[in-house]
This record gives sequence, structure tokens and C-alpha cells, in this order.
Amino acid sequence: MFTGIVEELGEVTAVETLDDACRFRLRGPVVTQGAKHGDSIAVNGVCLTVVDHEGDEFTADVMAETLNRSSLGALKAGSRVNLERPMAVGERLGGHIVQGHVDGTGEILERKPSDHWEIVKISLPADLTRYVVEKGSITVDGISLTVVDAGPDHFTVSLIPTTLALTTLGHKQPGDPVNLEVDVIAKYVERMLGDRAQEAAK
Repeated sequence: MFTGIVEELGEVTAVETLDDACRFRLRGPVVTQGAKHGDSIAVNGVCLTVVDHEGDEFTADVMAETLNRSSLGALKAGSRVNLERPMAVGERLGGHIVQGHVDGTGEILERKPSDHWEIVKISLPADLTRYVVEKGSITVDGISLTVVDAGPDHFTVSLIPTTLALTTLGHKQPGDPVNLEVDVIAKYVERMLGDRAQEAAK
């Protein structure tokens, strides 16, 4: 379980292509502190398992399903990535509940800078539209953000200077893909209401 509060902006140092997967080597001095085999680390919002750890780098295997459903397949050596360790019990929940399970990918459509923040417009897959509401939470590349405006095929977020400086969203440009995870509570509510409706119809 994560919070969507990015701990550091890491870097992909190597990508090894396997038969039906990829092995990434990533550098992250903060998230590798105390890391061990089997630990979880969110990479651009995708929960990955540490295979090996040496110094300030770790490796993680990514199966074809994850590569197909997320933007991780576009990563290469030198790519910057958002990194976050799982939330420890008893810590403050600074963002919102993030599972590290990507629901789909969007695309940066537009950036509108201003003096103190920047509005970013992101495309939204049709099957995720119902989960995204104005002033609700959404995870973009592992970053917990508040939806400013929710349209039928897009949404906007407002980014403060800290987010721009310390995450991938400070560097991504129109056309770049991003991982999206909608609020898990919305999905559970939908499922429960759907089950009740089916029971009532019997």
C-alpha cells in the first residue's frame, strides 16, 4: 500500500529484455535504504518487487502483462522515474490510498504554466471516466493528485512547484504517456452498489 507521495526522482540505469518480460535496474538512494529481496517499491505508480539490491540500485522484473497495461514498456536507460516505498503502519497518510495497480494509461495533452503553478491536461480512457470526479483523487505516475476538472475523455490537475521539481511531471511533455490509478474506494462502491442492484432485481 502506498500514499502517492513520491520519495525521490530515480533513474533507470539498465533495461534487459527477456522472453516475456523485462528486467529493470534502477537507481534510488532513498528507497534502497534498508531494501531487501522481496520488498515492494512503486515505480511510476507500478508496484514492483525488488529482485536484487546493491548500493543505491535495485533490480525488478516486469512481466509482459504489466508492460502492456502501463507505460513502463517505454522506459529506457536514462529515463527518470518516480519512486516510493510502501507506507509503514502508523505513518501519516499524506496522499490517498494507492495500491500500485495501474488501471490504464493516459497521455499528456496540454500544459498551461502560470506564476505559481501549472495546469496539466491528461487524456482519460473511456472505461475510467466514471471513477474520476472533480476534486477527487487520482494517481498519475504514482503521484497522488487532486482532479481540478473532469471531462468525458480527459481531466486536469494543478501542479505546485514542488511537484514539478521533484517528480516526472515536471519533465513530461504533450504526447508522453502516464500511468493512471483511480481511487480504489470508487471501484469498491461501484461493485457493492452493482451487487445490491442485482439482488434487488431478483
